[in-house]
Amino acid sequence: MWGRFLIFTLLLQLPVGVTGQVKDTVRISMQEVFSEVDKTHPSLRFYQSKIAAVHSLVEGAKAWMPPMAILSLDRFSYRFSMMKEKTPDNQAGIMLSVQQMIPNAAKLNAKRDYLVSLENVQRNDWEWQKNVLHFAAKLYYYRRYIAEKKLNIIREYRELLQLLLKTAKEKYTYNQADLPTIFKAEASQGELNNMEAMLLSQANEGNIGLNTLMNHDVNTTFSIDTLLVLKDYSIGYLQDLDSSGLLRNDILAVDSRIRSMKFSRIWVATSSKPDFGIQVSHGQMFGMPNQFSVMGMITIPVVPWSSKMYKSEVSSMGFEIEAMQMEKATMQLMVRQMIREKIVMLLYEKKQLDGYDNTVLPAYHRNFETSLVAYRQNTGSFFVLLDAWNMLLMKELERMDKLGQVFTIQSEYEYQKEIK
Repeated sequence: MWGRFLIFTLLLQLPVGVTGQVKDTVRISMQEVFSEVDKTHPSLRFYQSKIAAVHSLVEGAKAWMPPMAILSLDRFSYRFSMMKEKTPDNQAGIMLSVQQMIPNAAKLNAKRDYLVSLENVQRNDWEWQKNVLHFAAKLYYYRRYIAEKKLNIIREYRELLQLLLKTAKEKYTYNQADLPTIFKAEASQGELNNMEAMLLSQANEGNIGLNTLMNHDVNTTFSIDTLLVLKDYSIGYLQDLDSSGLLRNDILAVDSRIRSMKFSRIWVATSSKPDFGIQVSHGQMFGMPNQFSVMGMITIPVVPWSSKMYKSEVSSMGFEIEAMQMEKATMQLMVRQMIREKIVMLLYEKKQLDGYDNTVLPAYHRNFETSLVAYRQNTGSFFVLLDAWNMLLMKELERMDKLGQVFTIQSEYEYQKEIK
């Protein structure tokens, strides 16, 4: 009965949290972390403001230049005495003119199309920034999860060691246990305390990272899910090996920039189209009847000394578009490589994790159980039992390290695939 009780204690998972955490703290799931990050993180609000700024620009895309009012003294003679004469020679007057340039409609439409395309660029950047922040949140969440799981194991094994050590000391009085091994067991207790301090540091680091991402006070306490399940991406393995059509939001942002550059080039090309203008003038004459004039204006942008400017700019933008297309192709190539690497790494790491669960840990459990039974029956030594306890503890912690690696690679795979 005593041996079964110890084994039960060994396998029992006891709850433990970060230092300072109370039992009634709020539990926050990973999806709730994502939602809070999306609502409060300054970098995402930055892109929201940028999108609003583009909206404001679009609203004024078809605005005209303001009219111009001109007040002038026209045809005044240097002989100011003539101003009093009512003769045809006295052509002096005060001229009031109003001038309005009328932009070419094609130019306004091209400008508006260009500004509208900028919104897609900002929106793609916004979505990609979400992916970056979610990736960081996953890493912090998993770091804290693994640290707390290891703390559970350490607490469990400390209680088990205390029971074994108490039994060994009782047997020592009957010369059934050796003193050096008892000292070694006591040293192991100190090592567990050091490991616990290190793990508490890691758990608090994850807590601080999550609070920072959620824009909370770094000392805010909360609990996380105590059971996280690995996702099975092996079904999409073959599709991932042929992901030539993959488009993530960072790649879509480049695509949107290419589209914006094309719209910008169309806008610049409309510089070859003329603009129009009209000017209405009224002359308040001193020596003759009042006069008015109406003038129409048109720009001539196709003249050689003017057309060089927009033609060279259109040509330059064409080369910029080609460069951006090559950048997009390079990014797609690198993404396909990273996705292939991550899915292969994930599959093999999960095989190793399955090896711990199906082979390694059961064997070490049987080794400990056998050593425990032999020690109870006085046919085994405390040294062998302590060694079995230590090896089982190390393999339990190694298994948690492997689980953490699998979670990390899974997060990297989801980052590359932009699975939020």
